[in-house]
Amino acid sequence: MTGISLAEAFVAHNYHPLDVVVESGDGAWVTDVTGRRYLDCLAAYSAVNFGHGHPGLIAAAKAQLDRITLTSRAFHNDRLGPFAEALATLAGKDMVLPMNTGAEAVESAIKVARAWGYRVKDVPAGKATIIVADGNFHGRTTTIISFSNDEQARADFGPFTPGFVSVPYGDAAALEAAIDENTVAVLLEPIQGEAGIVVPPADYLPAVRALTSKHNVLFIADEIQSGLGRTGSTFACDLLGVVPDLYLLGKALGGGIVPVSAVVGNSDILGVLRPGEHGSTFGGNPLASAVGLAVVELLATGEMQERARMLGERLQASLRLLLGHGVVAVRGAGLWAGVDIDPALATGRRVCELLAERGVLAKDTHGSTIRLAPPIVVEPEDLDWAVGQLEAVLLELGAG
Repeated sequence: MTGISLAEAFVAHNYHPLDVVVESGDGAWVTDVTGRRYLDCLAAYSAVNFGHGHPGLIAAAKAQLDRITLTSRAFHNDRLGPFAEALATLAGKDMVLPMNTGAEAVESAIKVARAWGYRVKDVPAGKATIIVADGNFHGRTTTIISFSNDEQARADFGPFTPGFVSVPYGDAAALEAAIDENTVAVLLEPIQGEAGIVVPPADYLPAVRALTSKHNVLFIADEIQSGLGRTGSTFACDLLGVVPDLYLLGKALGGGIVPVSAVVGNSDILGVLRPGEHGSTFGGNPLASAVGLAVVELLATGEMQERARMLGERLQASLRLLLGHGVVAVRGAGLWAGVDIDPALATGRRVCELLAERGVLAKDTHGSTIRLAPPIVVEPEDLDWAVGQLEAVLLELGAG
């Protein structure tokens, strides 16, 4: 049996992958089991921001593998403290709650926000609410899908967790109207990823920050996909000079090597947690902490952020040249773009299949939208080549 048929036979069908079986990777390129190379323009949904097999990150992982990989949080380990200090410093905060996956970071922040609401804001027991945005994607656990309006993620998975109010994304007036005395937090993606790289109006995040401060409500920024260099800054919030109360980080924090996530904030908020109230056997493990520390050190120089900014300008400009030629809209920031294909021409899935045939790996979302998020280490000429392949696909499909 082939790799594809084995996966289809023995792996639950919760994904619909393209028919490519990747065997190895180097930088922005991957190689399949037949030896064919592809330019990776998805980067594992931004988990591989720094490329496949980044030498510094691999070295950190290998060195730690020879020492110790897991202690649980029942004991201290010598890697967690330095990692937490470095990450808190990078974010301008003073405390880190280490977890593993992005969804765990979101779930953790929900618990923290509720505890803060009851213990600090004096919200009546069981009444805390959190405001979210329509079109959000924060994961697929039961609580998180409770406040999603993606029926594909929700259908047949109820009953759902109460305590969430959803308002239109990008509408600060609607958000303020939803705030009441029981609101403990506003949870938002600074740029909505799964929705198609949706960038809100420039005044939206500053208004959210002002409103949450005015009404004594926490502002939680889910930077799991948008953070850690992807948008040309350390965090997407930085693009507008906005500082949330809590950052939710994941994906790229593990360097594409191990799952690492974190809630990062100040002790007046994260300090509401007491021993035994929340935990994770693998959260903050020595291997994850060693890799996470190497990631933070990579970002501390600012070089990756600047590269993403410069290459992002190049990517966005070249994609805009396709408007009216099979593309109806382009959105994005840094090396992150959502490209809406004319639905009369093809679905996003079909475009991604044709791109794969030409050696470019991308992924569709919501019908006719494709997402492009190449590793930040991608070479400029490779980026140009990828857009050229997209243009060729559109012409093949009959675009004018």
